Amino acid sequence: MSEVTIDAADGGRFSAYVAKPSVTPAGGVVVIQEIFGVNAVMRELCDHYAAQGFLAVCPDLFWRQKPGVQLTDKTEEEWNQAFAYMNGLDQDKAVDDLIATLGWLRAQGDCTGKAGSVGYCLGGRLAFLMAARSDSDANVGFYGVGLEGLLGESSTIKKPLLLHVAEQDKFSTPEKRDALLAGVAGNSWITAKVYPGMDHAFARPGGEHYDAAAADEANRLTVEFFRTHLS
Repeated sequence: MSEVTIDAADGGRFSAYVAKPSVTPAGGVVVIQEIFGVNAVMRELCDHYAAQGFLAVCPDLFWRQKPGVQLTDKTEEEWNQAFAYMNGLDQDKAVDDLIATLGWLRAQGDCTGKAGSVGYCLGGRLAFLMAARSDSDANVGFYGVGLEGLLGESSTIKKPLLLHVAEQDKFSTPEKRDALLAGVAGNSWITAKVYPGMDHAFARPGGEHYDAAAADEANRLTVEFFRTHLS
């Protein structure tokens, strides 16, 4: 595990957390942060993917506002800070930073050149945009919010995308969920799996809505997905 610095396409540099597998070269995974920054949860996710045999990197997407943000979901003050950072994020530039991270990852000697992305919460939304706007080999989104508003970009998705959808996501509505499912149904590259009864962030360990069974299933499917498409 280490910290690296990556050049942004529009100038400046941002940090990223990297976790390496025991055997390299390996497929690469860009791990896309929640609204809490590159915190302990995101670093542990990188370590998890490295343990599964992938070279994982999680870039700091809030660096233009404040580098090194690390919040938790345990206090109202931190939630307010997290939402402020999310609302202050230029998502187009965030996607550019993720594309730069993807390029950095593929250039590493420890990477086979095959690389994808996986995102959570805010990162789930950005993973959808990575599928639409980048040449990432495979992408996974966990409970991305507002994806129904991005369906206009779905026609550009030409690589495998797996969406983990919380049926009872408190940041969405049943109507928006159904619009998303209907909107992606015609694209054979996209698989949307709904988790009955689950709320937002059901896969975040220690989170309010964490569900071990659903999290284990989503994590297993994600690893299998990457092993299929990044081998």
